[in-house]
Amino acid sequence: MIRWLGALLLLTACAASGVTADEAAREVPFPEQRVTVPGAEGMPLRALLYLPPNPSRPAVVALHSCSGIGAAERPIRLPPHQRDWAIRLLEAGHPVLFPDSFGSRGLGEACGVRGFPAGPFGLRRLDALAAADWARAQPWGRGQAPVLIGWSHGGSTTLAAWATAPSGALGAAIALYPGCGQGESRQAGTAPLLMLLGTADNWTPPQPCEQIAARAPGVITAVSYPGAHHGFDGLTGGIRTRTLPNGRSVSLGPDGAARADARARVAAFLAANAGPP
Repeated sequence: MIRWLGALLLLTACAASGVTADEAAREVPFPEQRVTVPGAEGMPLRALLYLPPNPSRPAVVALHSCSGIGAAERPIRLPPHQRDWAIRLLEAGHPVLFPDSFGSRGLGEACGVRGFPAGPFGLRRLDALAAADWARAQPWGRGQAPVLIGWSHGGSTTLAAWATAPSGALGAAIALYPGCGQGESRQAGTAPLLMLLGTADNWTPPQPCEQIAARAPGVITAVSYPGAHHGFDGLTGGIRTRTLPNGRSVSLGPDGAARADARARVAAFLAANAGPP
């Protein structure tokens, strides 16, 4: 009890001060399966699949960021913050599937690359919907409508897939710091959608996402974290600047308070919208 109380007080202090507290990266304590799933137009995609001992909740299809999860010649490897999310989802009873839209096609990173072949509103959108259909049909999918979750480029893909999915195809969707500036993302889906944004995000600014959310208050929940940058759910390090291939200079880095609140909101959102039948 004392240890729990101390952790709670530390979390409260960090939330009040906006201090970024580093966290140690964890390895997924569940067996990892390397599988092949269908993507856009039947394109086979390599993927990582994690199954909890007794899957009791809908599958989650997790969509990587613009950095990808491994070059074609290398095994897939999740970045620490996405691995941490996978662990939390698994502990809640969700099977978790990470399809690889980039390495499967022999592509590198998409960050700041103009005309990237696997864009959020093209091939990746179709990849996400195909992977969700595949997950739903598996025994551990239990016929339940899957959940999409995505980060940055994957968050934009989540929005595109959510907006165009047939009614009932998705149970819910979660987008962390997505780009909402493109016209296609202004279409409205029917499944509950949670968007988690940072007010200091100069890579994918939150204002277009907030405008979209304002038009569909019964379907979309948008949370904007004051002072949080792109990648606020990262586990370690400070705010850093990155120059993209297109010449843009952007900032990114973790925020302990935003990260903690995002975890709590995702857990509550899934409990409300993606629980057992």
